This record gives sequence, structure tokens and C-alpha cells, in this order.
Amino acid sequence: MMNDNINKDDLRQFGLLLVDQFKQIIKNNQNKDDDHLNPEWIKSRVVKKLMDMSAASLQNLRITGKVRFKKVLGSYYYNKSDLINLFNDTK
Repeated sequence: MMNDNINKDDLRQFGLLLVDQFKQIIKNNQNKDDDHLNPEWIKSRVVKKLMDMSAASLQNLRITGKVRFKKVLGSYYYNKSDLINLFNDTK
């Protein structure tokens, strides 16, 4: 029978290894969360609030083709880069 003795140094090393792995997992998850907080497509109500515009103005941008949009289950989503470019060009 094999006798494996675990001492305090072994436990300390194991603890440090776990802490490093937890830090890496947290770092990886934060990068993923940033993507969710900064989506490529933005819902119309968010666009109206952020850009301080009416639903009619947003509809006009959609009809004239100035911004790309998607309609998903009755909700419109607008391309973030199109909105940024549109309003950066007007300044």
C-alpha cells in the first residue's frame, strides 16, 4: 500500500493553484460580459432613449435606409455602428 503524506506546503501550493485558476476564470468571464454590455444590435427603445429621438425619427432613419435594422418578433433592432457613424457625420 502506498503512503501519500500531505503536508502544509502541499496544501499551500494547491491553494495558490486554485486561486490562479479562479482568477483566470473570472478574467475570461469579464471579457464575455463586456461583449454582452456592448452589443452590435440595439433595441429601438434603447436607441430612442440614448439618442433622445422620437419613434417617428427612428422610423424615418429606417425607411430612408440610413441605418440597418432587423425585426425580430415585432421588435426592431438597429446596428450600433451605423448609428455611431450617422451621428458622427452630422457633427
